[in-house]
Amino acid sequence: MSNPQLITLDQAPSLAALFRERVTRSPDAIAYIQFDSGNNQWQEHSWQETAREVARWQQAMKASGLKAGERVVIMCHNAWEWVICDQASLGLGLVLVPVFMNDRADNIAWIVDDCDASALIIEGPDQWHTLEPVVDQLSSIHTIVALKPVSARHDKLQQLADWLPDTDTVLAREESAPDDLATIVYTSGTTGKPKGVMLSHHNILWNVHAALGLFDIAADNTFLSFLPLSHTFERTVGYYLAMVCGCSTAYNRSIPELAEDLAIIKPTLMVSVPRIFERIYGRIMDKLETESSLKKRLFRSAIDIGWKKFEYDQGRSRWSPALLLHPLLDALVGAKVRNRLGGRLRFTVCGGAALSPDVAKLFIGLGIPVTQGYGLTETSPVIAANPLENNVPASVGLALPGVEVQISEQGELLTRSPSVMAGYWNRPEATADMIDGEGWLHTGDKASISNSGHIFITGRLKEIIVLANGEKIPPADMENAITLSPLIEQAMVIGEGKPYLSALVVPNPQAFQDLCQSLGLHPRDASNYTNPLVLDQVLQQLQEQLKSFPGYARIHKLAILHEPMTPENGLLTPTLKLRRNRILMYYSDDVENLYSGH
Repeated sequence: MSNPQLITLDQAPSLAALFRERVTRSPDAIAYIQFDSGNNQWQEHSWQETAREVARWQQAMKASGLKAGERVVIMCHNAWEWVICDQASLGLGLVLVPVFMNDRADNIAWIVDDCDASALIIEGPDQWHTLEPVVDQLSSIHTIVALKPVSARHDKLQQLADWLPDTDTVLAREESAPDDLATIVYTSGTTGKPKGVMLSHHNILWNVHAALGLFDIAADNTFLSFLPLSHTFERTVGYYLAMVCGCSTAYNRSIPELAEDLAIIKPTLMVSVPRIFERIYGRIMDKLETESSLKKRLFRSAIDIGWKKFEYDQGRSRWSPALLLHPLLDALVGAKVRNRLGGRLRFTVCGGAALSPDVAKLFIGLGIPVTQGYGLTETSPVIAANPLENNVPASVGLALPGVEVQISEQGELLTRSPSVMAGYWNRPEATADMIDGEGWLHTGDKASISNSGHIFITGRLKEIIVLANGEKIPPADMENAITLSPLIEQAMVIGEGKPYLSALVVPNPQAFQDLCQSLGLHPRDASNYTNPLVLDQVLQQLQEQLKSFPGYARIHKLAILHEPMTPENGLLTPTLKLRRNRILMYYSDDVENLYSGH
């Protein structure tokens, strides 16, 4: 099946040309859907309407003195206005620099200074409150525009309504060359300062069209966007790819409202990260515990037989009589779960971290096609993905058409393609460390490639714990398994140079209170965090989650943390990766207690 609405790379060699071509082809089609809190209703915006707003923004940008090549930083949630800002910038040859909403003020100030940004677009009062302590340090910024009214006064601050012209204007037609810089995306490094990844128009568009070599996306699809657009995975696949194909995109109000938005929007496609599916998995398993033994057996049978059908459809197993039960079990169990996700989901691509086999089996077994993908910001970002007809859930899929991959002598995955970044902004040495003389980008991930071409990520080159006895343990798989427990929200495994492994864990508040109450303790007593009885119960839960791991991968002790690890307290990156060294320093007393006497 081909998509007659698809815009080819030849027809639109730049992102600005892509937008103009989409407006020309589909002026009245629904482009974006978002919730209008003022009117308390969902609002649809056509491509033509979007173009009119982009033109107004371009006029305002030119009136503010912004010139091609200058950088514009945006700090906003996913919204129609984010797209308008991006397209207005692209059409004028400006370079958009997204930052995460949950990033700290000092980090944003560092990014603004590093890229020498001229303008800053913020969402509203909350973002102004975050940045106000550092706003006078932003010496390169001459214009700050707030999308929502901000009551504060500052020489550089303008309200959107005052900044935009009153009259309509025409869309700018300043052409960008394919190799011109389109965006700088700062990677949320787990150590050191973030590095600005320079991506050209061609980097991104080549990646979009390579991804379409594995997936056939028709124009009648509706994406539900909830990963931040500052995340390159969402931006390339959920935004630019959707535009290439002529799809509609709806913006989720918030993660707590995701379940409700799924039911309202009824999306057909989603870009996701494993944590979203892990949370849904946790809720399903929690609810299952309260059901009768008959319902439990029925549910597990539905998953098992649904998985058998998936393996049969993939051509990896033979037909068996048990498959005759699939239509009945699917109607009783699978269809009900799918309806809670809107009932129209054709598939979802999951990336950013490893997806647990148990989680993949549950959703695929219930008829929800989940495919894993893999990539890096530095590769625009997709390197590999599992196509629907050749889906090996334990792998991250096949390399996209035109993407070269190989395994180095050290077991590291290397990749080379036209979607590899131009380099790091003002960091030639870091660029040379990442991309060798032959153009191979070093991912930092250990991997293997099967005879079928599927790529399996086996760990990080540097994220290895070496115990005192020399045993080497990659902690990420253990942490993923631990956080599948409904009791545990976050976990970090530690033990470098020590005789045994320990864990720092953040419990789910409600599940933790329920556990304490079941042990006869006051649920809100602060001493519960160090109570030996509680620690023993939580440790047993961890051991249960890790029972399939080798004997040396056992947690001997743990510390229960009082507060979550967040980007705001500096313990997570904006993309929610653990800052391991900072966490060890922050909880140095707890770590010392875990190894006292050793």
